[in-house]
Amino acid sequence: RTRYNDEDRKKVQINAKAIHIIICAINSNEFNRVSSCVSAKEMWDRLEVTYEGTNQVKDAKINMLVHEYEMFTMHDNEDIKTMFTRFTNITNALQALDKVYTNSEMVRKILRCLPRIWMPKVTAIEEAKDLNTLPLEDLLGSLMTHELSILKTDDEEETERKKKKNKVIALKSTTNEETDNESDQELALITRKFRKFLESKKKVGRKPFRKGNTQKGESSKIEEIICYECNKPGHYNSDCPRLKKKEQFKKKKAMLATWDDSDESSSDEESPEEVYQLALMAIEEEEEENDEVTYDELILIVEKYSCIISDLKKKIKILNVENNDLKKANNMCILNNKDEKKIEILEKENECLKIEVDALKKTFSNFYNSSEKLEKLLGMQRCVFD
Repeated sequence: RTRYNDEDRKKVQINAKAIHIIICAINSNEFNRVSSCVSAKEMWDRLEVTYEGTNQVKDAKINMLVHEYEMFTMHDNEDIKTMFTRFTNITNALQALDKVYTNSEMVRKILRCLPRIWMPKVTAIEEAKDLNTLPLEDLLGSLMTHELSILKTDDEEETERKKKKNKVIALKSTTNEETDNESDQELALITRKFRKFLESKKKVGRKPFRKGNTQKGESSKIEEIICYECNKPGHYNSDCPRLKKKEQFKKKKAMLATWDDSDESSSDEESPEEVYQLALMAIEEEEEENDEVTYDELILIVEKYSCIISDLKKKIKILNVENNDLKKANNMCILNNKDEKKIEILEKENECLKIEVDALKKTFSNFYNSSEKLEKLLGMQRCVFD
């Protein structure tokens, strides 16, 4: 030290100052790595190898990041802000490894990585602005404003789809109600005809049709018998209900004729109310004749309504499947609501962490200012000793 000249003393002071700055900037674990080093250059080289690696490691990192930069594209359902954050992370890492891209290259790369839906906006920017002088921040602002308009149109289309879907569901419900009403009316009609069939059989003196009591041989014999009055199987001419109805109708007409003869003193012409009553009686007789149902007609009606019942069962199965699908969709909506709540919680945590980061930055700046003041004091002390 006695042989040091003024230039050597300056170098020693600069080395001590650099060592002091490095020690103030690192934590305790890193200090243990560089505590055995004598010079600031040795400390710096060791830290550089630790964090950046050797030249071979640097080249490997640069190649990997350049590949990510060249293959960089915007993901599906990704907004411009997150895409730009990923892009800046890659470019900052390359810049730390002394691989720098120009502003125009980064602008062109961002325009190339946009999906097909952004092509009209890309062509508009390329034609309206000079890409060599366009700042990256202006490009980001233009893309974010266009993104807001796209989101607005998507929301409007989604609301229209929901309205159309609700209309389709309403139409399905109305058609199902109409088919249910028609089936109820048809079922009421068949029960009415079946009751009239049983009443007519009781009046004639036959037993009502029972599926369990008749045997196969007897049913085949009955089916072979054909009535010569109505040309329908299942009964004789003497037991024909249509013939008996005609006889009853003739008796009623005869009674009406005698009643008209005995009532000649009242008036020669009938009043409109009496004519109306006679017309109603004739209409009721015709309806009773038309409503008469035979065994074969009853079988056809039963087959028809069995087909209707099978169709209704199929419709019930389809409706059950639709109900299950709607339940699944409802469960998905519930899960999405839970995810939204989690996102809100994470956003609040992110805000708290941002506040903590700001506080740490303030403390770090205070430490940095104190370190500068300490360096000044040390420099002044060394000058005094010199």
